[in-house]
Order: sequence, then C-alpha cells, then structure tokens
Amino acid sequence: QVQLVESGGGLVQAGGSLRLSCTASGRTFSSYAKGWFRQAPGKEREFVAAISWSGANTYYADSVKGRFTISRDNAKNTVYLQMNSLKPEDTAVYYCNAGEGKVPGDYWGQGTQVTVSS
Repeated sequence: QVQLVESGGGLVQAGGSLRLSCTASGRTFSSYAKGWFRQAPGKEREFVAAISWSGANTYYADSVKGRFTISRDNAKNTVYLQMNSLKPEDTAVYYCNAGEGKVPGDYWGQGTQVTVSS
C-alpha cells in the first residue's frame, strides 16, 4: 500500500521555525514531482511549494516565498519543508503530495497540523 506520512508539525510562536517531513512507503517516488499544500479552517486547500523530481526546480506561493524552503532526498524517499519566520496566517493542516511530472498528483498524505501563535 502506498503511503505518504507527514511529520514535524506542532505549535510555535510567531517568528519561529518548523521543519516538516514527508516520507513515502510502498513505492519509490524518486521520479515524481512533490509538493506541499495547506488548508486553514474554513478555507480551501492551497498550494504552498513544489519541487521537481531531480530537485533542480522549486516553486513557491507568493505568501511563503523567502520564508519557506522545499527540498528532497530521493535516497530516503522524503521531501522536506523548512518554514522560517512563521506567521499566525500560516496556521493550517499541511499536506504532502506526489504526482507524475507535476503536483497536485494522485498521492496525498494524511496531513500534519501547524499552529502559529501570535
């Protein structure tokens, strides 16, 4: 069974940092694009960041550009999201995603809660 499992969420004060991880099991996603999405209460799920299969290309939502960094380690089948200078508006459930060539693709993680207090 294919699974994407996120970890690293939690409660942090504004200005703080968190690092999310998403590890895949059941198959190898080294040739897949990967990304992070988030959903705040009462809002639609939105794109946060994406990375190409090789890691050579990265993409960010304007709201996180300069604060968040996406990276991947294909040997560990893991994608990361380093989040710095966190703001209360970053509070959401963060989801990992994998897709062939682009995201969003067919594979989603279960989500990890990030709460930023003011």
